[in-house]
Amino acid sequence: MRHDVGMDDDSVLMRPAPEPDVVASYGPGALDVADVQLGGDDQPLVIVLHGGFWRPEYDRTHLRAMIHALAAEGFTAAAAEYRRIPGRPDAALEDVRVALRILPVELRGRHDGRVVVVGHSAGGHLALWAASVAPAPGLVGTVALAPVADVAGAERERLGAGAVEAFLGGPASARPDLDPTRMVSAIEPVVLVHGAEDDVVPLRQSEAYVAAHHEAELRALPGTGHFALIDPTSPAWPSVVEAVRDMAASRTVEGVPGAT
Repeated sequence: MRHDVGMDDDSVLMRPAPEPDVVASYGPGALDVADVQLGGDDQPLVIVLHGGFWRPEYDRTHLRAMIHALAAEGFTAAAAEYRRIPGRPDAALEDVRVALRILPVELRGRHDGRVVVVGHSAGGHLALWAASVAPAPGLVGTVALAPVADVAGAERERLGAGAVEAFLGGPASARPDLDPTRMVSAIEPVVLVHGAEDDVVPLRQSEAYVAAHHEAELRALPGTGHFALIDPTSPAWPSVVEAVRDMAASRTVEGVPGAT
């Protein structure tokens, strides 16, 4: 089906995709899991955080086509789940923090010790948050796809029909520590890939982030909407793969055998 804003095809959210090779656990909770598609052991692990405006009805399963495509490019890819409880943002943040710490260990031998974190939409927000204050061991870069990067701005514009207020349980001004545009800069490289025609999470969200963090790079894709960035059948997909490959080539991890 078509999303009702513009002509951005959101069929990837419901499209059948292969079951994951592995469902890995990173903790004791029912949602402390990640769908994993296995690639080569000579590339970084790609940990992907899904979007859905942090709402309970959207989970990791809509990224199965994406992680399958990343594995076809040679990467072991893990789509991590996290709790989505309205008004309890710290539950999601804690899950992301733990997942980024544990999954590289749980999947040892399936990657070369390096990690690239990719997040889409609300998952892009979580990826940018983690890059600032809770980077994964072995992190070499973060790729944020159409991220909710300016939480205060998203609140003002009522993106997602008030998604920020629902997620935080209060105003964005009360939690500047969860607003990537207002947080400390990430140590490792950050690339934001954003569709110029995105009217779900507008391009100005990423523009605000790079205005605050000059070392980050914004790659705006003409003629591209919101969901194309997680759709391996879309014309935008090669740009996503390129961003991940650029992070993989950005540096080695000292002391990690095979990380080249």
